[in-house]
Amino acid sequence: MTARIENVRRLFEKLDINGLIVTDGDNMKYLTGFYGGTGDGLVLIGAEKAALITDARYEDDMRTKLPEDVQLLVTRDYWGVAMAAAKRYAITKLGFEDTIPYRDFDYIDENFVGEDIAPVPGLVEAIREVKDEQELNALRKSAEVAVAGFEELLTVVHVGMTEREVANTLDAIMRRRGATKASFDTIVASGVNSSLPHAEATDKVIETGDLVTIDFGYYVDGYTSDVTRTIAFGEIDEELKTIYDVTKQANEATLAATHAEMASAELDAVARDVIAQAGYDKQFTHGLGHGVGLAIHEGPYIGKTSEDLLHAGMLLTIEPGIYLTGKGGVRIEDDIIVTTDGMENLTAGLTKELIVIEK
Repeated sequence: MTARIENVRRLFEKLDINGLIVTDGDNMKYLTGFYGGTGDGLVLIGAEKAALITDARYEDDMRTKLPEDVQLLVTRDYWGVAMAAAKRYAITKLGFEDTIPYRDFDYIDENFVGEDIAPVPGLVEAIREVKDEQELNALRKSAEVAVAGFEELLTVVHVGMTEREVANTLDAIMRRRGATKASFDTIVASGVNSSLPHAEATDKVIETGDLVTIDFGYYVDGYTSDVTRTIAFGEIDEELKTIYDVTKQANEATLAATHAEMASAELDAVARDVIAQAGYDKQFTHGLGHGVGLAIHEGPYIGKTSEDLLHAGMLLTIEPGIYLTGKGGVRIEDDIIVTTDGMENLTAGLTKELIVIEK
């Protein structure tokens, strides 16, 4: 984690700062291992020294976990101690995450004794986009649990279950397999509900002839997954079969095209062109994907308006979809690691052939 803090310091000169306050929970965890979350502490980084500022609830545990070059300052007055430490660290130009509440900005503005303060948008988040090997291994494990858990779900789901029952069953399976929590409310959207890209699981009963989209992600060892498969219960409508095939082709074409240093908008276009050629361009209503790591949604964003570039070591979702209002929809989502000359598909173990549940 020392290397991660050094990566932050390397950007100080470019940003015309010589210190940074980090308050976002995921960013603090990334830099120091602190797991309290947003609101339970601060990280202060100076040119040579750094500190985690938190309270006694975390003292004993963090003393054993903090990197050696990060001080632990225990207090309930996070901001007051941070201002005093900034003075000791000779910070004259203090950056702060631009997501902080106004009351915290106001405190810094009134109490920082250096020359200037400056909002810094997305600094740590940008560094987090490219994962180190430790993170990639954690993401591989998270995806492995997701794949195995979904395959187990397929052995127990049946017509007559409600969407909520399926979601709760999957949650229980994943926890039993080592997941700590879901990264979002598990989506199970059946029949006409599957035409809603972010539908909530309801008490709707799954019927024969339903296409069912299941979108799920679970934390394992602090890192999460984000996977979607669409399955059929019995014989489905011919047009639903068609959009399934087109979505699958779009997914596979995108995976084949992925490589480092390409524009994310270019990757989005690969999937969008396949879907447009089939006549469903207006039914693909969202971006192709996004980064995943400590948070379920991280950079880069993969969409037609994105200006992000792909770099080796990024973890991306690839999730094209087609949604027919009032009829049904399909989304197929994989988690991949971008490599220099291609990608590594962490969810390749889940078939993309249309799964039909006959019971």
